[in-house]
Amino acid sequence: MTVPATLPDGRAWPNLLILTASAPDAPGFRATAASVTAQGYGPVEHHAIPPGPEAAAACVDALLSETGADYVLVLRAGDLLAPGALAALALEAFLDSADVVTGLRVLFGAAVLGLDAVAQDPGLLDGAVPSGSLGAFTGGECLLSRAALHRAGGLDLSLAHPIADLWPRLAGLRLARIGRPVLLQYEQDLVPVPPPPGLAIAALTDHGAVGGAGIAHRRLTEALVLAGHGVTNHRLAGEIVPAGAEWQDSFPRTEAAIRDGGYDLLLVGNIHGATRRPGILARLGRHLPIAIVLHDLFSITGRCAFPWGCTRLVTGCDALCPTATQYPHLAPSRIAGMHAEKRAFLTAADGPLLLANSAWTHDYTRANAPADTALARIDLAFPAGAFRPGDRAALRRHLGLPAGDVLVMFAAVIADAPGKGFLDLAATLRRLARPGLGFVVVGRLDDPAALGLPNLFVAGPIGDEAILAQWYGACDIHVTASLNETLGQTPVEAGLCGIPTVAYRASGLTTAVIDGVSGLLVPHRPGALGEALATLIEDEDMRQRLGAYARIAFENRFTHAAAALRFNDVLVARGLVPAPIDGRLRFSPALLGRFAFAQDRHPGESGTVPAPSSAPIRLLRRAKRAVLGRDLPLWVRRGLYAGSFLARTLRRHR
Repeated sequence: MTVPATLPDGRAWPNLLILTASAPDAPGFRATAASVTAQGYGPVEHHAIPPGPEAAAACVDALLSETGADYVLVLRAGDLLAPGALAALALEAFLDSADVVTGLRVLFGAAVLGLDAVAQDPGLLDGAVPSGSLGAFTGGECLLSRAALHRAGGLDLSLAHPIADLWPRLAGLRLARIGRPVLLQYEQDLVPVPPPPGLAIAALTDHGAVGGAGIAHRRLTEALVLAGHGVTNHRLAGEIVPAGAEWQDSFPRTEAAIRDGGYDLLLVGNIHGATRRPGILARLGRHLPIAIVLHDLFSITGRCAFPWGCTRLVTGCDALCPTATQYPHLAPSRIAGMHAEKRAFLTAADGPLLLANSAWTHDYTRANAPADTALARIDLAFPAGAFRPGDRAALRRHLGLPAGDVLVMFAAVIADAPGKGFLDLAATLRRLARPGLGFVVVGRLDDPAALGLPNLFVAGPIGDEAILAQWYGACDIHVTASLNETLGQTPVEAGLCGIPTVAYRASGLTTAVIDGVSGLLVPHRPGALGEALATLIEDEDMRQRLGAYARIAFENRFTHAAAALRFNDVLVARGLVPAPIDGRLRFSPALLGRFAFAQDRHPGESGTVPAPSSAPIRLLRRAKRAVLGRDLPLWVRRGLYAGSFLARTLRRHR
């Protein structure tokens, strides 16, 4: 995608000055200069700096005063900028008000040898020099503000490693870190150095890598593997009685496999599809550290995945729970006891570390979990190479979508789930419907006619990430009416495909949508969602601009590398791994395939959601809703469990 003409607030992009200590006619300089030109970034100057301390100092001082540079980047002759590097660094500097922005370095010879990144936490720089065995720290992956250079006392390009020399004097300045390659460095004689051996991690879920939480957990474990950790996946599904999660707490095979597997860490996703109790985790916590990813808030409530504004969590969840007949179900008489059991587990000496995947989830959990609960912030991983912008016209022809209409898309595993604000969204879209405006829905939708929308295109459940990216890329706007997300994966996927999102300013969506950058956030009031959608529908330039910012910002913040870097911060802070001796986190060469510009790009995963249901199954679900609604009374749940238990017993005795 092209770089927008201005920053999101309308100001000009910062002036960038790129300096290379080299003769201007040197072959290495010419290659470096070509990579700068290919960036498509407007306000940038690239200069060869003459050798010699006095000449270099005078030249740098003159350029800093004459060019009005806002930021400086130092490249060795022969170093190459990765595609889109300058816009990525400059946008993150703007969004984070950072003095220093670092990205990934790709080391290559005849093949990709490895990737690495400065491992210092974002925030205030500690000034430790990140040098090491993957090659001396040249600093070509670091964008430095002019103010930072002035505070550090200037830049001496006559030194062999000028940024390493400067780095300690940058201590106390604000560091931002992006999870995408910015520097390609050729090292002819360097042998491949894999990431050092990491942790042995057991990943535990209820049903594996299927559905929203399962997808998120799988992507996170992929990021950890690319950073050198070993991950073994375990599922409780093989030991459950269907419809029995409300009563089941015994998983002897899985528990033994994890307990006796020699693991360093148990990384838990959602397990409430198999059990409502934390019993298996409490027992395993006596043998190894446990970290629970908050894909929802079930770990801190009496029974629900999201409190939906309910205040009983503050006073204590109990039998008066207003949603006890909704998934994840629990008999009202058991809710108070379950809430107490969870809180005891969270505050035990061997209790878990909760991992929040957005700023909102972190703050909400800190405010509502017991005071002694261990909590840390992480980022989720998204396949930025699979979710990428495409040729919109070609994608529409391929998918059979109208060429000239403005297409508004919404997506969820279960598209008509009440928790996704389906009724609100349907009403909003009906008010906007007019000729030239089309609607695309991705996900399970048993009764499309219930939407009452003209020009509706129902894609159904899509389990292939590459195909899902095509649907995003064919549309103009993504919208969600959800109010309850610990993050919200669809806005990030849409943004990576260059599509802006309109959403309420609520829950984790305040991280998944950067207001005025990757989309528009609106207050939760009647008409607000429709007003923002109408603005984007009428303003093609705004749609394209926000889509371009979204792609840049989310490739910075939501890649496998970004997730692994943030997770490493947590592991170091908790004492589970030592800080890298050389100050750099290393990745497998396979990480490069997760980015769109890679020659051998990873295609994405398949089977991420259940296949479309047959017509009879859809009819049965509609009939059930007509009789019982979406809730399941306790007597129905008991009957289903008893029937499932009896059927399993009979099968075993045959």
